[in-house]
Amino acid sequence: MDFSDPTTIALTLAILAFAGGVHGVLGIGFPMIATPLIAMLGDVRTAIILLLVPTMCNNIVNIIKGGHWEKSLLKYWPLAAYGAVGSVIGTRLLIVTDPAPYKLLLAAVILLYLNADRFGMRMTWVRQQPKLAYAVFGLVGGILAGTVNVMLPALVIFALELGLAPTAMVQTFNFCFLFGKAAQAIVFAGSGVFTFTTLVATLPLAGVAVGAGLVGMTVRDRVDADTYRGWLRLVLYGMAVMLVGQYFYFQ
Repeated sequence: MDFSDPTTIALTLAILAFAGGVHGVLGIGFPMIATPLIAMLGDVRTAIILLLVPTMCNNIVNIIKGGHWEKSLLKYWPLAAYGAVGSVIGTRLLIVTDPAPYKLLLAAVILLYLNADRFGMRMTWVRQQPKLAYAVFGLVGGILAGTVNVMLPALVIFALELGLAPTAMVQTFNFCFLFGKAAQAIVFAGSGVFTFTTLVATLPLAGVAVGAGLVGMTVRDRVDADTYRGWLRLVLYGMAVMLVGQYFYFQ
């Protein structure tokens, strides 16, 4: 990416502001929206590295914003721990393999879940075996985060099946995102592609993303639980379409 070009700078800031605002409204979505758009200005791997610090800063703000965040974290920390392990695995896969096929697989899984009732599928085991659910959804989400920078589908399905309250959802999501991104940053740093210079250079981008996110949070505070869950299902549909589009765009 050429950051000496004013157009590239302006587009990057606009993308960060838009993605940050959406994340503020939903408590999720920043890397999902920003990654493919930034990748169009450069490439997917550069986009993921560029968004590490802005994503983690957004996560921290969203964890703290809901209040009593320690209760959610104490209860659901295994999900984040498994997510961090999965993120390390996924990041390693990103370094040595083509991540494109994972996009189509993820889109297929999302659509299958959203239409599960039509196929008579039930996921009652999520509530009956929570420890297994933490491991399955945490690892899968982490691997997705490492390979395609999108952990959200696994976490949304997990939260919808458990019937979590919106505040608990947002805090749990962002705690998992933060752990996953921290693990990814460590792997990238060990590979020499994420340096202290990169960290400092992306801090102003984090300021733009967080500022827009704070504005978006004022909208989220006015939304009831059922409406919020409906929004999440729409987000999943949108993600499936976006993943398929990315696959064919970057071929």
